[in-house]
Amino acid sequence: MTKLLFKQALFIAVVGYTAILSAAGRENINVVGSSTVYPFSTIVAERFGKVTDFKTPKIESTGTGGGMKLFCASTAIDTPDMSNASRRIKKSEFDQCQKNGVTSITEVLIGYDGIVIANSKKSAQMTVSRRELFLALAKDVPAKDGSEKLVENPYTTWDEINPTLPTTKIEVLGPPPTSGTRDAFAELVLEGGCKTFSWIKAIKKTNKKQYKTICHSVREDHVYIEAGENDNLIVQKLSANPNAFGVFGFSFLDQNSDKLQGSKVDGTEPTFEGISDGSYPVSRPLFFYVKNAHVGMVPGILEFLTEFTSEDAMGEEGYLSEKGLIPLDEETFKSVRMSVLSLTELAL
Repeated sequence: MTKLLFKQALFIAVVGYTAILSAAGRENINVVGSSTVYPFSTIVAERFGKVTDFKTPKIESTGTGGGMKLFCASTAIDTPDMSNASRRIKKSEFDQCQKNGVTSITEVLIGYDGIVIANSKKSAQMTVSRRELFLALAKDVPAKDGSEKLVENPYTTWDEINPTLPTTKIEVLGPPPTSGTRDAFAELVLEGGCKTFSWIKAIKKTNKKQYKTICHSVREDHVYIEAGENDNLIVQKLSANPNAFGVFGFSFLDQNSDKLQGSKVDGTEPTFEGISDGSYPVSRPLFFYVKNAHVGMVPGILEFLTEFTSEDAMGEEGYLSEKGLIPLDEETFKSVRMSVLSLTELAL
């Protein structure tokens, strides 16, 4: 009798789980978000599909901001299970998630990346400062006469900013405002150069909003060209136009080192070692976020997290580091893995 009851209970559980999956209407994990994290997630997804009985996860490159918008829409099964991000989730995004019922989120720090300003190897390598990049790409810049006033950006060629820079026109291909790379570029590069002007830096104490507008606004006169969320497209265009520069993650430079070269920023070349030890000034953490409400609803999520945060993938000698991901130190790696596998909820 006991065995019969057990079999009936097991049958009901199996039927119930099957019904859940049927209601879900899909068997693939759905991941959206950052174009920078996209290749790393894709590599893990392809491996996961080959070595397990689960379907290969579907990975989409929508940009960090676009991914967060989709991820935070609701817990409905037709919304993404995870969102890649080339910056940490913003408080406003987190609040939107909470408002829409996405109240249980796990944050996964996967490693680090550098933002590069790269060009074709057909041209000379550029050495440039963040101050010079701010003057080249900001919407409004300090007047040339040295007065403490802002003017619409007048610079058209690099050598107008500094005679040691190329004589070619300023032409930079980069990500749109929805991209986490764009956010990080504005914060680390543009603001990094902006605050070298002491009178602008002083504005932050009295008017943070004005300061951010000055330091983060990119010029809109087609000198900075938004190239969408496809970093591979930027790589292709740089190969075709030796005078142009591109802004993207170090991993894309690493994968195309036969064609492209990274500029030295503040005297430091973008290298795996330089980003890892912090000497390269333009580096940032990379993340993805998990919708815990979907764990158990869509098959394979926990198993996918286990693979992604494994020593084989994210470890110092893991296959992701071979693709350009700068790995976490051992202590941080262990802490992240423990947090992920226990689905620790993020609190901001």
